[in-house]
Amino acid sequence: MAGAEGTGRPRVIVVGGGFGGLQCARALADQPLDLLLLDRHNYHLFTPLLYQVASSLLNPSEISFPLRRTLRAENLRVRMAEVTRLDLAARRVHAADGHAFDYDWLVLATGAVTNFFGIESVERAALGLKNLPDALALRNHVLSCFEAALLEDDPEDRRTWQTFLVVGGGPTGVEYSGALSELFRLVLPRDYPDLDVRGSRVVLVEALDRLLADFPAELGRYTRRALERKGVEVRLGTRVTGVEGETDVRLADGSAIGARTLIWAAGVQARAPAADPPLPLTAGGRVDVDENLLVRGQTRVFAIGDVAGVRWEGESLAMMAPPAMQEGRHVAAQIRRATEGRPLEPFRFHDKGVMATIGRSAGVAALGKLRLKGFIGWIAWLAIHLYYLIGFRNRLIVLSRWTYNYFRLDRPIRLITRSGAAKIRSTSSSSSP
Repeated sequence: MAGAEGTGRPRVIVVGGGFGGLQCARALADQPLDLLLLDRHNYHLFTPLLYQVASSLLNPSEISFPLRRTLRAENLRVRMAEVTRLDLAARRVHAADGHAFDYDWLVLATGAVTNFFGIESVERAALGLKNLPDALALRNHVLSCFEAALLEDDPEDRRTWQTFLVVGGGPTGVEYSGALSELFRLVLPRDYPDLDVRGSRVVLVEALDRLLADFPAELGRYTRRALERKGVEVRLGTRVTGVEGETDVRLADGSAIGARTLIWAAGVQARAPAADPPLPLTAGGRVDVDENLLVRGQTRVFAIGDVAGVRWEGESLAMMAPPAMQEGRHVAAQIRRATEGRPLEPFRFHDKGVMATIGRSAGVAALGKLRLKGFIGWIAWLAIHLYYLIGFRNRLIVLSRWTYNYFRLDRPIRLITRSGAAKIRSTSSSSSP
């Protein structure tokens, strides 16, 4: 392992610099062991604010932070590498560039990717919202749609350019739908005086009969009312079955929506690396772990966060940041105990609640028995997310942008950059990105 040769100390590798991996690495910094963090990127991404990059409010640099800057310790090294295979018998991690790293303890925090549930036509046509390239491509695409609508003479075709279909009624779908609606009602009309921007449609489709299924039902009902007040069309109890042609998005109830924009926020699946022997998986495709967060059948390999099928009180923990952070800190404590010759302890999850924002001055939060909604729920959401954002500079800039947007009704990052090419579905090659 690079940087650890000859020390004689336990070698720990953490794969993934997301919420779980970062918390684990931080807790193991300056401990009597050699720690290596491997990640496909050189930064930590604050994914809860990703939709604000996609909706022209924040820049990518304001919700990301260099891993090497936040992880500075004598015993810690960071390597940008994509892990492709695990040799569990030899205790070795293989990377795409041909390098291999040996370990005594391994922590898998490889996260998740967008799940299209095997619908090929949707996967070809839809835009996701899972990483920075997704967010930039989505921002480019949405703004490009209005540029295309300006040049469209046919009213029906113009309508498809100005129809935005969001699939998935969880926090990501709800938050992005609200942000899009406000962008169209409050900001873009000044940029496009020759276009009826306020007439743009935002349609939110959810397969279940309620929004925010992990929240109390009353907050889900409030969220629907709040979105509809903002002009979002909410369609519950139906799902997208496919995309035909350039614009027809088909629903399970037999209807179709003409839209050139399909945003997929309907689910994710674990990103588990190939391994020999193969990693055991749960029915949901996540790595199966025991009560100590050890991969079943392994004594020196842990899994945490979205990739791990952690169960608590009979239910799988959600693929969200709070469980991942708790799991990361717990595994770090487990490794310290093991290196000191003490027995491992079972993981205990502390439910700190859930929250989501619905746009300007509206949010929902369930914190234990406390229920917050409306303006106070929005303020709580702002405060918590600002607190967990890494970097004082980032906090200051994000707070200033939120304040500017609140009082000036403006989202200043309205740039179309071709490096994050938009996936505009068009029959005309001249309008392709």
